[in-house]
Amino acid sequence: MDVTKFAAQISEPLQPALGPVEQVSVDRLVAGPALRSGGPCPEHVQELAAAGVPLPPIVVQRDTYQVVDGMHRLLAARARGAATIAVQFVDAGGDEAFVLAVQLNAAHGLPLSLADRKAAANRIVASHPAWSDRRIAAVTGLSADTVGEIRRNGPYAGPAARIGRDGRLRPVDRMAKRRVAAELISNQPELSLRQVARAVGISPETVRSVRAELRSVGDCDGGRPRAVAARAVPPPSPHPEDWAVTVQRLRTDPTLRFTDNGRVLLRLLDMHSLTPAHWAAILRSVPAHNRPTVARLAERSARVWQSIAEHLSQGQQEARPRRRKAAA
Repeated sequence: MDVTKFAAQISEPLQPALGPVEQVSVDRLVAGPALRSGGPCPEHVQELAAAGVPLPPIVVQRDTYQVVDGMHRLLAARARGAATIAVQFVDAGGDEAFVLAVQLNAAHGLPLSLADRKAAANRIVASHPAWSDRRIAAVTGLSADTVGEIRRNGPYAGPAARIGRDGRLRPVDRMAKRRVAAELISNQPELSLRQVARAVGISPETVRSVRAELRSVGDCDGGRPRAVAARAVPPPSPHPEDWAVTVQRLRTDPTLRFTDNGRVLLRLLDMHSLTPAHWAAILRSVPAHNRPTVARLAERSARVWQSIAEHLSQGQQEARPRRRKAAA
């Protein structure tokens, strides 16, 4: 067995920064997130201890000295009588440390049993309700259907949108995308089915269905499909769950989608399209020694957005008199 393949390789959906490799006393380290219902495998520990090659660095939570990844290697080092072991520290809260432990285990080491992977998915669904089924599946090594079944059978309040493996927020409610498509068809009826589908993120057949519904409603109202279609789409509301729908609608504007500055703005708005549950999870993950720094950055960010809001509002008010004067 080539133990060098155990080197930590972190891919999506988490990419925390690992510290440099350093030697740490084996007596100072403690067990971290429990991934295996039966505990560490003694046979695997003996195999590592007898391998006769240096053990790859383990990943350890900086604040607690808990082992995030590499418990078998730590036990093997102790079995060899080693005083120290190579360690890479990571700054991560409890929930993020658990996700990272599951993710790293899926990349190397002794695989988790199916029951342990399901138990891990159950905990991640609870701690990260805004993550999509596919994103959690990528961490746990399960199928997205299995994660979806775990979510449905658990006492979890589903968010209005979920974050996928690519980091983008997508509405869970398919009706939200249909409403966006309906508004786009109403405002730009010349667009093809594929153009609307590509802009909203749905299939052309779904767009065809939305267009047929709008025409049906228009026929019942004296043949005015565009006016009725516009009324069929509810205006954006200030509720957090509608943020993703509003940003998705902005994405259909070519002046934003096809300009560099417009795409930057859309990405910034996407970063704030999170549910309260996901924000709470993020706040829990901030280490105590970094909270003052993060707080200062958050205050600065709030001032920047407030300045942007005032600038845009002022510009809108200044534009109104010019339009009235031109009309006069």
